[in-house]
Amino acid sequence: MEIKGFSFSAVEAAIKKPGRLDLALILSALPADVAALFTTNKVKAAPVLLDEARVKSGRVRGIVVNSGNANACTGEQGMVDAIETARLAAQGLQIPEESLLVASTGVIGQSLPMDRLRKAMPSLASACGSCGFDSVAAAIMTTDTFPKMESRSGVAGGVPYTIAGVAKGAGMIMPNMATMLAFIITDAAIDPALLQKSFRAANELSFNSITVDGDMSTNDTAIILANGAAGNVPLLEGTADAAQFVALLNDLTLSLAKLIVRDGEGATKFVSVTVRGAASDEDAKRAAMAVANSSLVKTAFFGQDANWGRIFAAVGYSGAQVEQHRTELFFDDVQMVKGGLFVGGDAEMRGSEVLQKPEFTVTADLHLGEGSATVYTSDLSYDYVKINADYRT
Repeated sequence: MEIKGFSFSAVEAAIKKPGRLDLALILSALPADVAALFTTNKVKAAPVLLDEARVKSGRVRGIVVNSGNANACTGEQGMVDAIETARLAAQGLQIPEESLLVASTGVIGQSLPMDRLRKAMPSLASACGSCGFDSVAAAIMTTDTFPKMESRSGVAGGVPYTIAGVAKGAGMIMPNMATMLAFIITDAAIDPALLQKSFRAANELSFNSITVDGDMSTNDTAIILANGAAGNVPLLEGTADAAQFVALLNDLTLSLAKLIVRDGEGATKFVSVTVRGAASDEDAKRAAMAVANSSLVKTAFFGQDANWGRIFAAVGYSGAQVEQHRTELFFDDVQMVKGGLFVGGDAEMRGSEVLQKPEFTVTADLHLGEGSATVYTSDLSYDYVKINADYRT
């Protein structure tokens, strides 16, 4: 992967425990246009509050990110530590500290071990450019079992450009957003208003359409940087080149989001929940999310039990407009419900066979309109409980 004007570094600071990369840097050689989305949780980590203020400038140089400690619920000291983290990195890079964003992920309620960060920061700055984007993906992992990175290539006005992204997340995954970090970078030049609009739309279709356990974190952060180093004429809304960029961004963010679900803590199933025929897209999303978040539904997926009644119930309580006698339900192409009633016959057996697969689709057709939405989820297994029972140890 070649992406112009960006460099990276990742080092071990032993923030939670030694033996792994846990402090990383993404740096743009040029001031980059920035768009960002953050958790809607009213309990926000210090780095989220800091970044919410700094992205208002519209341009930044990079991001410093640590894993192992969320720097959340740490009071005034948490903000002091977040600011110092940016300052230390900026001093080593000889750039303004306000031009750096900060992100953290890990255990909530513990102060950052600033003595370790101070010791590691000179190495982080001096090593910038010594590793690839994949090292950043590795450094931001917590309970993830594999690093998550994607890239796409496009051409604008005959000039090639790249979009690349890394993400982390496996548990506390719930829309708006997840306990996830996602950093997208591109060397394309793009109108800042279009960058903001397209990133928000891409996020709605991807990171806001996944759930593992229905829990929302304090640190959720998704950031995109566009530095224009590719040299193309800035992309403007309404042009074919801009449409291609938007399509590539949508594809990349959705791929990253799906990787998060596939890596869901203890997950054995990857499930697409589609609701169609709803009165509106919003209703479809509401119903799909109710199914995808239901613990009863998710445990049935794990047990490979074609318990369509649990799904039907979730659709019914979702708040979406539903008329029971119109509703149909499918596991892949196996119809389980027609006209609000179980179809009978061998549907139970065929439905159970679908649920034995590691990946399948649940579709509810409400027959009320043109609204549709798809949400991606996983099952809920014994291992999920084990992982989260002793997460802090």
